[in-house]
Amino acid sequence: LIRAMRDSNLPKFLREDALLFKAIVSDLFPGVQIPDNDYGELEETIRKVLKYSGYQDKDTYVLKIVQLYETLNVRFGVMAVGPTGGGKSNCIQTLAEALTKLKEAGVSNENYQKVHKYVLNPKCIRMGELYGEYNIYTNEWKDGLGSSLIRAGVSDTTLDKKWVVFDGPVDAIWIENMNTVLDDNCTLCLPNGERIKLNPTTMRMIFEVQDLAVASPATVS
Repeated sequence: LIRAMRDSNLPKFLREDALLFKAIVSDLFPGVQIPDNDYGELEETIRKVLKYSGYQDKDTYVLKIVQLYETLNVRFGVMAVGPTGGGKSNCIQTLAEALTKLKEAGVSNENYQKVHKYVLNPKCIRMGELYGEYNIYTNEWKDGLGSSLIRAGVSDTTLDKKWVVFDGPVDAIWIENMNTVLDDNCTLCLPNGERIKLNPTTMRMIFEVQDLAVASPATVS
């Protein structure tokens, strides 16, 4: 029970909140020592990828990458929140490379699969270019960038992981269309009435944002 509470909540907290959370848990369950999960081969591969890419394998950063892995295992949509240059993109990229290397090495863990990343900036294009729109002259439907990438991920029926990474600010204009994707339905509803059912086993939605100041409560929850 403690491990479930810890693994699902700790990645969400700031450093000072994490200390408070640990203190509350220790008050509720006095004297109980919970050993950390052993991610031996994953952690080792993460460190190798970081060093190969020219980064330092600081323990705190490796922990963040492991926490991202844990969160992706239990959540369909994940937000990496932090300032520009804080290491969000590299955190996602390092985990993707590490999981791919473990799969190629023949490790038996079924959570270690090859990862395909589809990265886009949702704020650099119009809504019609993101989710698709009708051509007003020919009345033909044309898929948008986001819907095309999601459709490509759905059509790939292999066990490979497909991560769609929205690298840009979250606001109520474009993210509201994703609410049905991020809830238990895992379905993208397009303006033409089409519904694309995503595979919750192999697909993940990842958002890289500086803050959630203008995100609606529905999106955050």
